[in-house]
Amino acid sequence: MPKKLLSEETGTYRRNFFKIFILLFNTFTWYYATLLVLTENLPNGSHAVFQYRAVYYSIAFASGIAGALISEKMRRLKLLKFWIILGVAATLLPAFLGNITAMQTTLILSLLGLSFGLGMPSCLAYFANETISENRGYTGGVIYFTVNMSALPIAIFLTSFSFQINLAMLAVWRGLGAISFFLPKQEEKDTTQRKQSSFKSVFENKSFILYLLPWCMFALIDIFEKTIIKGFIELEQYQLTLLMQPILTAISALIGGILADRIGRKRVVIYGFVSLGIAYAIIGIAPQTILISWYFYFIIDAIATGMLWVTFILVLWGDLSQLSAGEKYYVIGSAPFLLTEIIPLTLTLLIPEVTTKEVIPAYTAFSVASFFLFLAVLPLMYAPETLPEKKIEIRRLKGYVQQAKKLTEKYTKKS
Repeated sequence: MPKKLLSEETGTYRRNFFKIFILLFNTFTWYYATLLVLTENLPNGSHAVFQYRAVYYSIAFASGIAGALISEKMRRLKLLKFWIILGVAATLLPAFLGNITAMQTTLILSLLGLSFGLGMPSCLAYFANETISENRGYTGGVIYFTVNMSALPIAIFLTSFSFQINLAMLAVWRGLGAISFFLPKQEEKDTTQRKQSSFKSVFENKSFILYLLPWCMFALIDIFEKTIIKGFIELEQYQLTLLMQPILTAISALIGGILADRIGRKRVVIYGFVSLGIAYAIIGIAPQTILISWYFYFIIDAIATGMLWVTFILVLWGDLSQLSAGEKYYVIGSAPFLLTEIIPLTLTLLIPEVTTKEVIPAYTAFSVASFFLFLAVLPLMYAPETLPEKKIEIRRLKGYVQQAKKLTEKYTKKS
């Protein structure tokens, strides 16, 4: 029986697309929903919340490194199955406890960080392994779009139930992610037979470093500005943007994924950095007098974030690791996202209990951010395009052929 394609746009077999989609959608929604439920039930105090989140992300990063090393000795699908079982157990554990103490909270978040980070590099490498480069952006965009659009409905749904019931449902939901392993599949690719790369060889990859440096700079600027930005805008306006940004980010991620497959990853990344730099420059000029500059910033920030996230998190590291197992590329590439989540804790402890705009001048905060974002573009000028130029040219020619056919049909009908 011939293998059916999902569509000409995805280029992946129908069954492989759904395997990838179910696994990643389940993982990301479980991750966001579990953190939301736990944050709502943590002991009071903003400093405590930041500290617990710092524990979570630190353990997630450390276990990601461990998972990348374990993947050298273990078949990928076996590791992923164990990873899901661990996630179910870690999610269920707090449901059996009564009043959770600070020590128990730390242990629970450590276990959840372990259950998220351990298999995440293999999960993302599995995504890269089961997609082809010229359609990886589109596939990643669809997944990211669906996850972001589901965030608000899931958050509203979880407010209807108790802490224990929410955790029980999330444990079941995590377990359902294993369905992807029972779908009809091609012969499993044994990653232990692929060329294994060391962490040293990854850092010696010039192309990887040229993309990693701008990504680190973006992650640092993004979390720093989002931490201090609350002091420069009214609370109601800020909350409105929080509701709208996930939708804009989801749409831009889908569009960014399509563009990454059509015009290349490098151009999409450069456009994202430049547009975000311009947005910061505008609010740096008039941060408190022109309200429309803030709305312009939030719109551009959401669009740029969606495009950059789907390109960096899902696409680029998969492109750069095609000749070897991709776990180490993904764990290092995800490090800026995981580690920068700890920065709000540092800022909260260092900045006095006064409004942010009294501590950090608006012009300085946003102008410096704009400068460093434009500076981040410099390494990209020397970075190679990871999508083969041949693929870009073929798609461009196909576009010309389709336009020519439409014009021919148009003039044929007239005549």
